[in-house]
Amino acid sequence: MVATGEHLYDLPEDCISSIICLTSPRDALKLSLVSSIFRSVAELDCVWDAFLPSDWQHIATKSVTPLKFSSKRDLFFCLCNSILIDDGNKSFALDKLTGKKSYVMSAKELSILYGDEPTHWNWKAIPESRFAEVAELKTICRLEIQGKMKTGDLSPNTTYGAYLLMKISDRSFGLDSIPSEISISVGDQESVSSTAYLRHPKSKKLESLFYRNRVETLKARVNKGEEKMVREREDGWLEIEIGEFFNGGYGDEEIIMKLMEVKGYHIKGGLIIEGIELRPKH
Repeated sequence: MVATGEHLYDLPEDCISSIICLTSPRDALKLSLVSSIFRSVAELDCVWDAFLPSDWQHIATKSVTPLKFSSKRDLFFCLCNSILIDDGNKSFALDKLTGKKSYVMSAKELSILYGDEPTHWNWKAIPESRFAEVAELKTICRLEIQGKMKTGDLSPNTTYGAYLLMKISDRSFGLDSIPSEISISVGDQESVSSTAYLRHPKSKKLESLFYRNRVETLKARVNKGEEKMVREREDGWLEIEIGEFFNGGYGDEEIIMKLMEVKGYHIKGGLIIEGIELRPKH
């Protein structure tokens, strides 16, 4: 307790820094605007050490480009801007508001059915992607994409969402004729399944009378569940939420994320996969 007549500014610097460490990066930035005293304390390394993940040094060693920073505050915002790690096959970033970890696994890190078959998938570089290559679906009748990660790599006591990052080319076909099945499971927990149409949010679905009866039959075979919608991101990519889970941080369990469209013989193409993102939900 602060004695009557005294101000918070009269507290020792280490007390103020201890208080700020119990808040969040967003709160530290707000407090730095209160006064010059708070600003000087809010820039201390010990404050931003509290907001950095405990394994930040290990993460830094995996960066494709050496990190350059003059303070822990600089390091924090460097990591907020996203860095490529693991030979460029993943990207890592911190949430600016909370300091929670997020990852994007590139298409190269995913298990894609027939992904190494040139007749089905084309691997290429595009300027819009953060990664060296993306996977473009040429033609296939069975779509299956799976990603895996460990809960120990993520921030504890945090609810995460998993999102498939993709584009749908102007020459796409057959992707939205029937819904795909999406699911997520953590450790021994039963997987949570939903459905999704791989359709650009600005496009309209047109079904010919010839296919309508067949499509309705195929839809009936798909597992029932909440239907997820494709969303356009600020970076120009599309995303669809595969699912969410709470990471309690009590172990190192495997997270399995899947998208499958396997019901019936149905030709499709024109899907471009950048990867799967795991990020904290606010």
